[in-house]
Amino acid sequence: MAYSVKSKKSGKTYFLHTKEVELAAGRKQRIYYFAGEAADNAIAALPAGYEVMENERTGLPMLRKKK
Repeated sequence: MAYSVKSKKSGKTYFLHTKEVELAAGRKQRIYYFAGEAADNAIAALPAGYEVMENERTGLPMLRKKK
């Protein structure tokens, strides 16, 4: 089951995904993003040390490091 968050502004449900991307210098980095539908790369839990926040203007969820 994919980790999901419901937007307070729009009421839409978003699912957390991850993937490896290659940066310009050839270094690989793992990114996290929310999407409207769960796909194969959806993950079941938040990564350690992160929390979910919601953009006040757009209502889209985002990950940030815990304060």
